[in-house]
Amino acid sequence: MTTQKAGQQAGVGIALALTTAMCWGALPIAMKQVLTDMEPYTVVWYRFLIAGIGLLFILGPRRQLPPLRVFFRWRWLLLLLVATGGLLGNFILFSSSLQYLSPTASQVIGQLSPVGMMLASVFILKERMRITQVIGAIMLISGLVMFFNTSLIEIFTRLTDYTLGVILGVCASVVWVCYGVAQKVMLRRLASQQILFLLYVLCTIALTTLTKPLAVLHLSGWQVACLLFCGANTLIGYGALAEAMARWQAAQVSAIVTLTPLFTLFFSDLLSLLWPDYFAAPTLNVVGYIGAFVVVAGAMFSAAGHRWWPGRAKSRPALPVEPRGK
Repeated sequence: MTTQKAGQQAGVGIALALTTAMCWGALPIAMKQVLTDMEPYTVVWYRFLIAGIGLLFILGPRRQLPPLRVFFRWRWLLLLLVATGGLLGNFILFSSSLQYLSPTASQVIGQLSPVGMMLASVFILKERMRITQVIGAIMLISGLVMFFNTSLIEIFTRLTDYTLGVILGVCASVVWVCYGVAQKVMLRRLASQQILFLLYVLCTIALTTLTKPLAVLHLSGWQVACLLFCGANTLIGYGALAEAMARWQAAQVSAIVTLTPLFTLFFSDLLSLLWPDYFAAPTLNVVGYIGAFVVVAGAMFSAAGHRWWPGRAKSRPALPVEPRGK
């Protein structure tokens, strides 16, 4: 590949990764509008349904649907079940946390997922831990303490709604690690879009008996638009991510996607100024804002620090894994 083509591919990769970060940054803000009148299970069910149908129309004409033989091998079936449970649990717990937390707080807590994935990769997949990952994890934890500086006493001493939201957000990040590890193994045989299609279908089926699809009839036109946006967001965000991974290095893509909480913070502040009746501004002090940036910097350094500090971060290459989704 020539230098010019490599530069073009990198430029497209950056644009696609930024698209993913912006999609995921806007997602919890839109979900917050719907969750006032619809249960998290139903919101998540619609998200999986819309994204699954979208992928069917994308993969079907190309004859790229996943082969059915994966269901007849017990090892792959077990991986599918673990990945399905992890992704489903992450989506539901994340949606539930939004009932008690601001979109920005939920996204910031979600950055714990890379730390969990790092530990799982070391202890389960036997990968070598890089010093940059350790530094990034320390930065991330420090940033979380700064972000929640006004609520630390409440979180650790009383079981309030806010504390419950934080617990649900942490659990969402922990459960996502199960999906991340399983997906990392399945990527050896299947493309990311094929894996996602299987998971969307299985998650939709698993939730069908728990949901109330007719609740959509009680939503306002604005809420229906937000719900459709959430479904399309799931499809577009992951689609852009897969294309970015195909055109650019996984570490750089992951680093850009860690900007998601900052996009949530920016969109929240902007929308609260434009439409204060619909959107609430984040209640953060200066330390909290700085903490959000430190969290993102820590996640970014953990994901791509070895590219900037190669002499200190040598390890055997690891299989890429998509950054956390919601």
